[in-house]
Amino acid sequence: MNRHTLLLASALLATTAWAGPADDAAAIQLATNAGCMTCHHIEPGAKGPGGLPPIGPAWRDVSAKYKSVKGAQQQLTATVMAGSSPYESHWKGKVSGLSMPPNKVAITEADAAKLVSWILALEPAAGPL
Repeated sequence: MNRHTLLLASALLATTAWAGPADDAAAIQLATNAGCMTCHHIEPGAKGPGGLPPIGPAWRDVSAKYKSVKGAQQQLTATVMAGSSPYESHWKGKVSGLSMPPNKVAITEADAAKLVSWILALEPAAGPL
């Protein structure tokens, strides 16, 4: 295979959505191993430490916000790897954390892309964000 074919195949694998209950278990295990579940929940409405709002947004809310955004897969994967800026937080008032730290020491970019793909495939929760 030439370099272009390998890059295309890698991109397709990274953006393939996970589709079933077995994938749910694999994604949750991946997220748990990487420490993501410390700050994030799947379902909205969970409380964070001390009864505050959760540290990070619920993944069903993330799915609702980004599912139809062009380039969301790449954008969110980059955010997982590099972290987010406290000055650009669009979850203000909904979460107690100010920003997400870089996670490149906790998860590979390929695994982060798989996890983001799974998150984007989640059905949004009923109700407002």
